[in-house]
Amino acid sequence: MKWITREHPRVDRVACPWLIEKFVDKQAEFVYVPADQVTAEAQKRGATPYDVKDVELGHHGPECSFDAFVHKYALDKDPAMAYMARVIRGADTADKTATPESQGVEAVLDGLRHLHYPNDQKQREASRPVLDALYAFCQKKVEAKSA
Repeated sequence: MKWITREHPRVDRVACPWLIEKFVDKQAEFVYVPADQVTAEAQKRGATPYDVKDVELGHHGPECSFDAFVHKYALDKDPAMAYMARVIRGADTADKTATPESQGVEAVLDGLRHLHYPNDQKQREASRPVLDALYAFCQKKVEAKSA
């Protein structure tokens, strides 16, 4: 399946592809285009748009697109994923106090953006192990709370 969003990603637009590849669509293809072309390109390519205005898999209220994916695919049943969604929300939105980890995650993902700009695909790929590590951290964190 094809997924499409705005070019030059920040937190949400690299975290969502990680989530899609891990839990939703292992054969996913990601397309980044200028913001004003997302809707037309989505229709032309048969791609699902995310993290753009007025789409199902976008920001809603205080929640970011990562939250929308977590809810749509019922991944919030996993306490680690529910916590990771809070971390990503804090890293991606104005609520930097959502979790103690949010600002650090934003800083690391912004650093990867600077390293790989303007190559959005390389940035997405470079973000993958960081997000794997964050998910592992969230798993241990929720395990420790329930022990």
